[in-house]
Amino acid sequence: MASEWPVERNDITFQAGDGTTLRGWLYRPETNSTPHTPTPGVVMTHGFAAVKEHHLDAFACRFSALGLTVLLYDHRNCGDSDGSPRYELDPWRQIRDTRDAITWLSAQPGIDRERIGLWGSSYSGGHALVLGAIDRRVRCVVAQVPTISGYQQSLRRVRPDAVAAMRDGFDADRVARFRGTEPAIRAVVPAQPGDPAVYPGDDARAFYASVETAPDRPWPNAVTLRSLEMASEYEPGVYVPRITPTPLLMIVADRDDVTPTDLALEAFGNAREPKKLVLVRGGHFSPYGEKLDESSGAAADWFRLHLLGGPD
Repeated sequence: MASEWPVERNDITFQAGDGTTLRGWLYRPETNSTPHTPTPGVVMTHGFAAVKEHHLDAFACRFSALGLTVLLYDHRNCGDSDGSPRYELDPWRQIRDTRDAITWLSAQPGIDRERIGLWGSSYSGGHALVLGAIDRRVRCVVAQVPTISGYQQSLRRVRPDAVAAMRDGFDADRVARFRGTEPAIRAVVPAQPGDPAVYPGDDARAFYASVETAPDRPWPNAVTLRSLEMASEYEPGVYVPRITPTPLLMIVADRDDVTPTDLALEAFGNAREPKKLVLVRGGHFSPYGEKLDESSGAAADWFRLHLLGGPD
């Protein structure tokens, strides 16, 4: 789909610290296709089991049209990026890769390495919170519908009487993998309504099915079982009070049952200034769809203020 924003997009590759090749898109404003004056940069990554084609192009184009150079890439084991096991989502490995992405972008010609922003959504929204606290190269953070507490989220998704069976499944998968068996796989969304899946809701099914990838590379609707175990242990909300003095924008959906609204609001309350909350109406996937203009506009304003020195 053609963008209304005047930007140039190119395919790029870069190496993660362990040598894994990560692939994505680099956006530059058309007026700065051959840059002479360094531009600020923004690094963007997608959410749990998604790929960069899950509507993130619209966000990246809008940010780049401000005068920013934007790096949007697929996490390892996902989409166009290399890595194995495929469909395995290790939050801490993804965080290390994002730090490598910041390093790569900062080293590109025409980039002002002193003005690098970070945008993450859902699972990578949690990563943005962590990185805002631990990597001071990040000059401002946008966390959209972010993961706050994997533990609390897992408790809300799994019936109390099913928790023991879930943990038994994690342990059995660990033993099988130790013996050389392929990782156990779970569906992200139901292939048909009522099928078992990580996200059983109709809104999740519609979101993940809406991806526009190459015909020879369909979105796989798969995630390793160990990814769910690692997600249940992931606690990015712990880092929120440490983000200051880096400016933090949190974009929260008021009826979010994936990364629950109450957890996000509590985390925002624990954050220190400078910070801003934008509350959008809808569920977890609304900021990518019917509320995309509102959510991308709020993030664009934040980057304009903190990377370009313009008015909020």
